[in-house]
Amino acid sequence: MDAGGHIEAATRRLNQTIVDRSKTVVLVFLVLTVVAMGGMGMISTQTDSTEGFTDALPEQDALDAVNQEFDQPFATDAQTTQLIHSGSNVLTKEALVRDLQVLERVADRERLSMSDATGPATIVAGRIDPTATTPAEQRRTIEGATPTEIRRTIRQLQARDGFARTVSEDFNPTTVSASTSITVVDHDVPAGFGDDDLADLQTDIGDIAADAPGDLRAFGTGVTNAEMENVIGDSMGLVMPVVVVLLLAFLAIAYRDPIDLVLGLVALILTVIWTFGFLGYAGIPFNQQMISVPVLLLAVGVDFGIHIINRYREETVRGFEPVEAMRTANNQLMVAFVIVTVTTVFGFGANIVSDLGPIRDMGIASSVGIVFTFLIFGLFLPAAKLEVDALRDRLGVPAFNSTPIASEDSAVGRLLSVPARASQHAPAIVLAGLLLTGGLAGLYGTGVSTSFETDDFLPPEEQPGYVEYVPGPLAPGEYTVTETINTLEEQFATNQDQSVMLYVQGNFEADHALESLVASNDDPPDTLAVGDGGTAQAQNIVSVIRTHAASNPEFAALVARNDRNGNGVPDRNLGRIYDALFASSSGDAAAQYLTEDRRGAKVEYSIESDASQTAAAADAREFADRFRYEATATGQLVVFAAVSDLIFASAIEGLLLAVVLSGVFLVIAYWLLEGRPLLGVVNVIPILIAIAFLIATMRVLGMPLNALTATILSISIGLGIAYSVHATHRFVDEFSPEEGALPAIVTTLSGTGGALMGSMLTTSLGTGALALAITPVLGDFGLLMALSVLYSFLMSIVALPPAMLVWERYAAADEQGTAGGAAPR
Repeated sequence: MDAGGHIEAATRRLNQTIVDRSKTVVLVFLVLTVVAMGGMGMISTQTDSTEGFTDALPEQDALDAVNQEFDQPFATDAQTTQLIHSGSNVLTKEALVRDLQVLERVADRERLSMSDATGPATIVAGRIDPTATTPAEQRRTIEGATPTEIRRTIRQLQARDGFARTVSEDFNPTTVSASTSITVVDHDVPAGFGDDDLADLQTDIGDIAADAPGDLRAFGTGVTNAEMENVIGDSMGLVMPVVVVLLLAFLAIAYRDPIDLVLGLVALILTVIWTFGFLGYAGIPFNQQMISVPVLLLAVGVDFGIHIINRYREETVRGFEPVEAMRTANNQLMVAFVIVTVTTVFGFGANIVSDLGPIRDMGIASSVGIVFTFLIFGLFLPAAKLEVDALRDRLGVPAFNSTPIASEDSAVGRLLSVPARASQHAPAIVLAGLLLTGGLAGLYGTGVSTSFETDDFLPPEEQPGYVEYVPGPLAPGEYTVTETINTLEEQFATNQDQSVMLYVQGNFEADHALESLVASNDDPPDTLAVGDGGTAQAQNIVSVIRTHAASNPEFAALVARNDRNGNGVPDRNLGRIYDALFASSSGDAAAQYLTEDRRGAKVEYSIESDASQTAAAADAREFADRFRYEATATGQLVVFAAVSDLIFASAIEGLLLAVVLSGVFLVIAYWLLEGRPLLGVVNVIPILIAIAFLIATMRVLGMPLNALTATILSISIGLGIAYSVHATHRFVDEFSPEEGALPAIVTTLSGTGGALMGSMLTTSLGTGALALAITPVLGDFGLLMALSVLYSFLMSIVALPPAMLVWERYAAADEQGTAGGAAPR
């Protein structure tokens, strides 16, 4: 017996077990479901949207070093919370008292572990009365001071004690006004204090701030993580009900039998339970990308379910008894299900090779979930269908509608077979035209952009309009993180998207150190040439030295004595200059650009406002190579550009791997099973054209390849190839060399085509429901998934028939002669 015979024999034995021992099969699957439910309680949620994407990147390592070694204005860690106060003027006596009242309430709650606080109110109160150290004492100090005394004190403080870092850029020392202030609350937390504890702590502080008059809000890692966790839950809460409703509506149309509808839903629920259970047991965290996994599994499950029920009905309509009808249907479909499962695993699993952790996790979860989908729909559903139908017969419950979705005589069947009939006279020309069109679309699509931005994952600053119509229990919560981040970027010049950093390592007490730090500024790359005369606009330790020298004659004289070429950059006795600088009122500013051991420096460069992320990052890396000391380009823009490069590489590698693995597997599968290897190539043609149209659509709609949509190309291979596999497998069953390919194609499209259309409608609208998710990245992914499924279906109807006709005319005879004795079925 040849390999194909062994495969068919194994398939028939498996189907025999499903049919003859259906009760046992159902019981085993229910027991395994209970086991899987145990893993669901072990699932953790990953709230940091960018976590995992930047791991092991040199640019991120440099940024971590910068954040660790240099003082960062308004930096947050696991022990601080920021209080953001916005208003017409946050430096009035009333506003300062309000800040201190909030701090007083925070300090009164022991579990909030407040150890200190630094902001305009605390600094002013400490200046007026140095003995006032607690929020209550500081509040009484401010309440006892006159408005004039407070304004005079602020004018004295404007360049001292870090005061300028606590107020927005619109701070006016003349009128003593500012629209925003930041107060940093320090926490003395116990050992073992975790992310959940921080989220609870900062949420409580946020509640205190919200109760105070005016616009005060808490901000920090805990608040951000809490809102990111909420947005995941809210997105699931919005998307899944819509998916379920759409599934119910279209499955009702496809099945037209409430009992079959319930069976299909049960199988879908089991698939999701098994997959989530696997996530828990495997320790794979649930993040925003993972929201797409259950939707993908539902898409494939719906396809399997409609095919098995529809094919079973085709046999019962012919007069076969249920057991024999299911045996025939499953014998025909099992091989197709195996082929679809393997190719889908190749498509989804191609993301496992990605260098980006979250994309790898998504690839693993979706691949394992597809295997579960095959087991549940290929084994459990047929067995459950037989048991339910037997019970229905015993109870005398009538069948509501047991006809297939379409037939050769139906209007839908005739419509679906139109492309086949239209292309029968010139299939080679039709196929060449489709390939040329697809090639041009793919060429146009190569211009699609790539991006990686935190904004993709954050909840919107303003909720979408449809949210107001969402029922109360499903309505998303209120989000403040995005608005707060925008405020900080606008008011405090913390927008890292408009600057790049260099982390420079070396001995900065060497005479040449500072000269080498500024030497390249006169001839920077294009995107950094934003200063006068095309020079670089840099902020570094030299900038601090020059600024302090301009306001301090004694320090200016020290610099001049050690500046041998008179350019304002000292080139000897640098250690003494640093000592004087760090001991002065500019010490805080100096600590932002030079490490305490004088062996590390940070340099910030402004970039052109319209510069692309890619161009600015490339120029920053080029600029770093010019430095005498070891320099690494970093900053959020550079890190995210590096991730964008990996995203693009991941998308292309995943696509190529999915196409190659799927194509090779299909060629081998059809060679072993049917002795017709070129049918594997025929199978791949429609999906390649569909992918070309999809990527062209992305460019037309301005949708970049990002953290989630980068997976769409390989996933589309996995999902879309199912349509051509089902059609091809049915074609092989119907094909007879004597009658020719056209009758087999017509029968395929009018029979299996109806199931494909039902699957397409359900899947495209189900995946399209992701467009309702709160975060933009999920919305784009949902729309692209829906388009991918639509294109795949259309190409299986339009491109597959001429490809099959060409195969019949030019390849069938040769394949039958070289198949090594394998006979076509």
